[in-house]
Amino acid sequence: MLKSINLYKGINLGGWFSQCDYGEDRLNSFITETDFRKIASWGLDHVRIPIDYNILENEDGSYKADGFRRIDRALENAEKYGLNVVLDLHKTAGFSFDVDEQESGFFESEKLQERFYLLWEELAKNYGGRPSRIAFELLNEITDRKYITAWNDISYKCIQRIRTYAPDTVILVGSYWNNSPEAVKDLAAPFDERTVYNFHCYSPLEFTHQGATWAVDIDRNARYRFEDLSITPELFETLFASAIEKAESHGISLYCGEYGVIDRVAPEDALKWFQVINSVFERHGIARAAWSYKEMDFGLSDRRMDPVREELIKYL
Repeated sequence: MLKSINLYKGINLGGWFSQCDYGEDRLNSFITETDFRKIASWGLDHVRIPIDYNILENEDGSYKADGFRRIDRALENAEKYGLNVVLDLHKTAGFSFDVDEQESGFFESEKLQERFYLLWEELAKNYGGRPSRIAFELLNEITDRKYITAWNDISYKCIQRIRTYAPDTVILVGSYWNNSPEAVKDLAAPFDERTVYNFHCYSPLEFTHQGATWAVDIDRNARYRFEDLSITPELFETLFASAIEKAESHGISLYCGEYGVIDRVAPEDALKWFQVINSVFERHGIARAAWSYKEMDFGLSDRRMDPVREELIKYL
């Protein structure tokens, strides 16, 4: 469990304020109070809410009051059902993990970096007073290794500025290769004791992303059952080893902000994968949030998961 806040077992609300068409129907209706109630009934303690900067900012960088009101309502529903929240900036002006978003220049532009700092200061002013309920995640999935030096510098500066308004809020920082656990070792030393190292895990990709049209590093036509691949606790122990060592050397926590299995996989096989990765999370006390609650090719609340869901939620 993360220090200062009850974050241990959670789920992502992907596709609500991020990776969507940004239409009013989507923003107003994709996730409702009923969903928060259901998530709480699953025994989870928090939700991770991905948010794209354009939910909160106009093109000129000024802020959208209605965007912050949407976050306010989400936080109200979370609190009503005893759920804590990770506010994840999923896309910032000049950078997205998704090349199709056509965001570029962030790591080279002091102007875009300043805009990033100012947005986080605004979020901290609004939500930094509730450190026992809300954590901040600076930026989703840095892609290329070449950015790590710049990112270490940017994340330090950003946390320093956040701390003026949110001195006690837990702040999550991930590394390159899309938050790979193997890249955590190259993150700078934590800014302070309330900094948490963050990673994502979808290994092995040929299993969890089979058939994904956006997965360029695997054969999209190949299909695998769980038994076809060596998906064992040892696989995840090896993947996580350097991240665990890095976190322990600094006396801080680890958080897996995304992990899951695509809906092309049989629910029974998805359950087996969750059981294996959960055993390693539990062994090392790694907090986590599954991807994703609804739709987004990974939806755990989708009807297709009905036959295994009651058992599966034991392993989130």
